[in-house]
Amino acid sequence: MTNTSALMAFHVNCSVQRRPSLFQNIHRLKTRLSSSYKPLLKELKQLPMQLDVSQSIRNASVKLLDALVDSMFQFADQPILSSQSNFAPVDELNEPFAITSIEGKIPDDFPEGVFIRNGPNPLFGGLKSTTSMFGKTGHMWIEGEGMLHALYFDKESDCGNWTLRFGKVNKDLSNTNVFEHSGKFYSIAENHLPQEIDIFSLQTLGDWDINGAWNRPFTAHPKTAPGTGELVVFGVDAMKPYMEVGVVSADGRRLVHKVDLKLKRCPLSHDMGVTERYNVIIDFPLTIDLHRLIKGGPLIKFDNEDYARIGIMPRYGDVDSVRWFEVEPNCTFHILNCYEEGAEVVVRGCRSLESIISESYGMDLEESEWVSGRLRSKLPPQQSTFSTNDELLFCRFYEWRLNMKTGEVKERNLTGTKFSLEFPMINPSFNGLENKFGYTQIVHEPASISSGMPKFGGLAKLFFDETASKEEEQAEGHIKVEYHEFEGNTFCTGSAFVPKEGGLEEDDGWIITFVHDEDTDTSKVYIIDTSNFTSEPVAKITLPCRVPYGFHGAFMPIPSHD
Repeated sequence: MTNTSALMAFHVNCSVQRRPSLFQNIHRLKTRLSSSYKPLLKELKQLPMQLDVSQSIRNASVKLLDALVDSMFQFADQPILSSQSNFAPVDELNEPFAITSIEGKIPDDFPEGVFIRNGPNPLFGGLKSTTSMFGKTGHMWIEGEGMLHALYFDKESDCGNWTLRFGKVNKDLSNTNVFEHSGKFYSIAENHLPQEIDIFSLQTLGDWDINGAWNRPFTAHPKTAPGTGELVVFGVDAMKPYMEVGVVSADGRRLVHKVDLKLKRCPLSHDMGVTERYNVIIDFPLTIDLHRLIKGGPLIKFDNEDYARIGIMPRYGDVDSVRWFEVEPNCTFHILNCYEEGAEVVVRGCRSLESIISESYGMDLEESEWVSGRLRSKLPPQQSTFSTNDELLFCRFYEWRLNMKTGEVKERNLTGTKFSLEFPMINPSFNGLENKFGYTQIVHEPASISSGMPKFGGLAKLFFDETASKEEEQAEGHIKVEYHEFEGNTFCTGSAFVPKEGGLEEDDGWIITFVHDEDTDTSKVYIIDTSNFTSEPVAKITLPCRVPYGFHGAFMPIPSHD
């Protein structure tokens, strides 16, 4: 077995179910280590002396790791239901494709540039589950290798016609293949960027020496500070220091500030916020704990009885300058925006009462089965608690108001329970500033339940300055929401806001999104006018191949002459 064994082992969900403590298996571990070491030690002794020692050590380490994995893990393909077909990986493209099938019209004032989405794309035959001395594990959708898909918009200056190409993206955003492999982006920058660096900031990071100046893993979603253009980054690790925050110069070349927040735990934080003066830190009770893992518990766990807090930190502050506000326990992966209003810092995001990452832990393996990333009960729906769990996983748009003078916290739901909302976005010009509009993808509940994976059947536009029209929603202080629902079995991924060049209003622009029609197995890109949000897309662009459901999208304006 090649070194793909080790990669598969570490791409398996560490939320192991009902396994014994590692100490209870120490004898078996010793036996297997011994049988794995002996042939390798014999081989090491036979290595020619003229070989490079460091290379020999590396080769021996790889073989040792493979031997350990082979002796300790049994791999099996996880089943993929027909309703999960567009979560399956795709092959790389050798050449970019010219796009010719467009329904409608790309607006004349739509900017030239590239629309990119990222998402998982596992190698080695797809998702795997394992059985070992540590218990049974399953691959999570968010783990492992990933792929970027890109649609390029070029406009001919003389006649105004559009040329569209579909392919992959590299550091200069030309049509060269790129594959995000084992935690690394290849060919995106001169240094190999860690997987966790979000594609929103690739054009900002430039030639900054990440390996030398910043040694923490990034955790997605760095934010550009309003006014200065500096990039505020953060990273978490399972070992101390658990979280660090940094500030990168506006040209992307220097790390000008870094601070250890000295947290007592490792929160699985996926997002942060910025305002004109502050960094906004999320410390919620979805945690990574190696000690818990060693004792037989899950590596990742959500504990709704543990504390939750939001930290407000001056841009160049130290650990003592952070003002912490206790809030109700919750799980929030994505922050839409933060801004200052008088003495308050306002934080808005998508909030649920449980975490989809850890909600499988504790289920009975004999009465459950792994289905693409989480345990599902084998019992009939009426005999299981699946619907109850889904209520806890329901994401509503939420607001926290943190008073920097009094320490008071006000928090409330901004939306009701018609749709679960996730993957929020705004006009990027208003990041860190007060904004009137926000946009999200909306969960298609029946399709998500039947597949056991999240599917998004449309988009929502949030009006923060307007109240809902229904009396019951008005009584609860909910805001106005407009919905753009897709036809049939069509679901979206990687949506992004594209500002209109020279636009006068905050919502002058478009939402661009990848969609997939499961009835025809066809992938397209929709362009939706945000000022006429509920109407048909102004353009539907048919793609030459399937684009799997993924995570985030970004539109980067890049004139063709540049």
